[in-house]
Amino acid sequence: MPQFLIKATDEQGRALNQVEQGTSAQEVRERLRQQGYWVYAVRPQQAWAERWRERKRQLPSTQLLLFTQQFMTLVKAGLPIPRALELLESRARDPRLRNLLQDARMRVKAGEQLSDAFAHQPGIPPIYTTTLLAGERSGNLPEVLGRFVQYQRLALSVRRKLISSLIYPAVLLVLVVFVLSFLVTYVVPRFGQLYDTLGAKLPTLTLVMLGIGNFARHYLALAVLGVIALAAVLMLAVRSTELRQRLDYWLLRLPLAGEMWWKYQIAVLSRTLATLLESGIPVMSAIETAGNAIQSRHLRERWRRMLIAVREGKPLAESMTKQQLAPPLAVEMVDVGEQTGALPQMLSSLAEFYDEDLNMALAAILSLIEPIILLVVGSLVALVLIALYLPIFSLGSSTMLGGGH
Repeated sequence: MPQFLIKATDEQGRALNQVEQGTSAQEVRERLRQQGYWVYAVRPQQAWAERWRERKRQLPSTQLLLFTQQFMTLVKAGLPIPRALELLESRARDPRLRNLLQDARMRVKAGEQLSDAFAHQPGIPPIYTTTLLAGERSGNLPEVLGRFVQYQRLALSVRRKLISSLIYPAVLLVLVVFVLSFLVTYVVPRFGQLYDTLGAKLPTLTLVMLGIGNFARHYLALAVLGVIALAAVLMLAVRSTELRQRLDYWLLRLPLAGEMWWKYQIAVLSRTLATLLESGIPVMSAIETAGNAIQSRHLRERWRRMLIAVREGKPLAESMTKQQLAPPLAVEMVDVGEQTGALPQMLSSLAEFYDEDLNMALAAILSLIEPIILLVVGSLVALVLIALYLPIFSLGSSTMLGGGH
């Protein structure tokens, strides 16, 4: 029987991390829920190679969005769910999507619910299966899927804006590294050979630059391999839950980047929770599922403790304040939403506000980063040129003094 790594908490808030056996992740999750646990992670216990193969089978978010749009249209037109899945399976070009739809269709024909059929598929996010479950329970699957499509479009739009705004600085940094590497590994050693033939006395700055050039010329490959090995060790170390939580904690404490990362997480969380509540998901189930959208381990732990307080009957805003989960403005908007009964609308407004705030802050930072990079590059290139040409100036002045004498 398959084994699953589970993370859960009991009613007293004590953490549970252990291995459970079950027929599926959904079956293990439901069993623990019936025992009174709050389950926030169920993952198959796999070897590294198996996890890598499963990651390759995962469906990209854009593919999932396109499928959901087409599936929503077919169901809205009155097609039965198995027939709609069969049509989309026959038209799917991506083999990952085709295999996913084939397995889901066979499960639905065998009597499983659509949400359970998709819960068995690799890489399907919990919010998607929860949305399908809400559509099944409400009897209005197309409308619920429409809300998910809108949510996914907004999330992809925000992600694309962030990535596109970082492309130019990244390209600029790559060019900087290339130019400096060329100067240090090719130009500097050529000047060193020239000065060796002249036998001139070199200034300290030139000697330091020539030493850097000779080192880079002979040991550049080893240095690159060392950097790659160090990066691999750090990536393996980050897999540790304790170390990752510490890194998340210190990332959130950074002066400017930490605040932006915090706001981005709250924006994603607010939009996810608003979508689930608008789809008709009960508040506790929506809060539990929305926690999966949090990427920061530190914030996710705060969210887990907050959920325990909400289960005990405390208001959401009060619990968020106690755990310091969100900025004061976000807590105030959640409080207003709870008191007025318009929590989904307030959460959507909060996500939009933070998206706009992040876009403005990122634009301002990038407008400062670009001239700073150019200034630093210009200064480094000028330093290299001064170090290389300083002996020539010294030789020229000494020759002129000797001729005048």
